[in-house]
Amino acid sequence: MRFLLPLALAALVAAAPVQAQESSVGAAVAEAQDAAAQLRAAVSKLADALTADDQVVALTAVIRGYEQGLAALREGLRQASAREAELRARFESQRVQLASVLGAMTALQRSPETTMLLHPAGALANARSGMVLADVTPGLRAEAERLQDDLREIATVRELQAGAAQMLGAGLASVQEARRLLASAVTDRSSLPIRFAEAPAELQKLRDAAQSLDEFAAGVAKVQMDVGPPMEDFEGAKGSLPLPAVGTILRLYGQPDAAGVKRPGWVIATPPAALVTTPWPATIRYRGPLLDYGNVMIVEPARGYLLVFAGMSQVFGEVGDVLQAGDPLGLMGGTEASAQEFGAQFVADAAIGGNAGQTESLYLELRKGQETLDPAEWFMLNSVTGVRQD
Repeated sequence: MRFLLPLALAALVAAAPVQAQESSVGAAVAEAQDAAAQLRAAVSKLADALTADDQVVALTAVIRGYEQGLAALREGLRQASAREAELRARFESQRVQLASVLGAMTALQRSPETTMLLHPAGALANARSGMVLADVTPGLRAEAERLQDDLREIATVRELQAGAAQMLGAGLASVQEARRLLASAVTDRSSLPIRFAEAPAELQKLRDAAQSLDEFAAGVAKVQMDVGPPMEDFEGAKGSLPLPAVGTILRLYGQPDAAGVKRPGWVIATPPAALVTTPWPATIRYRGPLLDYGNVMIVEPARGYLLVFAGMSQVFGEVGDVLQAGDPLGLMGGTEASAQEFGAQFVADAAIGGNAGQTESLYLELRKGQETLDPAEWFMLNSVTGVRQD
């Protein structure tokens, strides 16, 4: 009945959630926009990289800047999509109440005088209902404004997603070209210092006889080189090393996988074709295929320490090269979607969250002598590159 309208309105306002410090999509959108700007800046530096004195350094900066921007954009889109889902869920939970009240309000607008005279208890009750309506109206207006703000947030998210998809598709060709040029530039690079000319014959014997990555790495640690690695305070860097690739930790040190296999290192989920760099100045001790691990790269950041990387599709450099922190070690495998599909697929994967879109696995191991160390004590994580276990 129409005389129940004020009570229905009051019930809706009372039932509306009180969220004085409700989260907003604004922060997530701002982060995503900053990430998009970072991506555009990275792509714009490609032309300068072609004329740089050290193209390897310049191209590495372009690719890493692009990948870090992608990771930040992924996180911003994930947060924005989560906020949109939250708003839609709230709309759905209030759908029945909203529908009934909107119907009652429509009827009131059509014939307010007649409606107000329908109270069966007479004029006094009618006056009281009018007072209730007057009390409820400001609350309804506030609720309507809040709902309008929520709808605007959803529209903002949709606009952000569409813009991101278009931009990513347009920039894909540039970063793919940067990766191709990097592989060529590393091959042509002749300015690296060399600690020793070739891998000792022992390395070949070790590789042929090795039954596991652990056995091979332990053997490499025993091989004595003529000249030591760069004299840097590697132990002083404990807790501050950056991850070698933009991605998320899929499996921690000693954590069993689905088959129950435990590994003394990290498994890092990365996007296809991700760049892998050395986190510390180091000498290449081994590079090449090993058993079923794909390409393996072993570098020595300090005497007695080894960093082992496995799973790359392409590896750079030669045994004996002395690398600076941030120098490229190689590229992950996998195939990115075409430019027409990449942006939309990236946005969809970001909305899902987790490790969606990170299809490649990089294995990282840190060793001291014959022992393995937990990388968690050496490497630092941030809001973009964190731990997301499957």
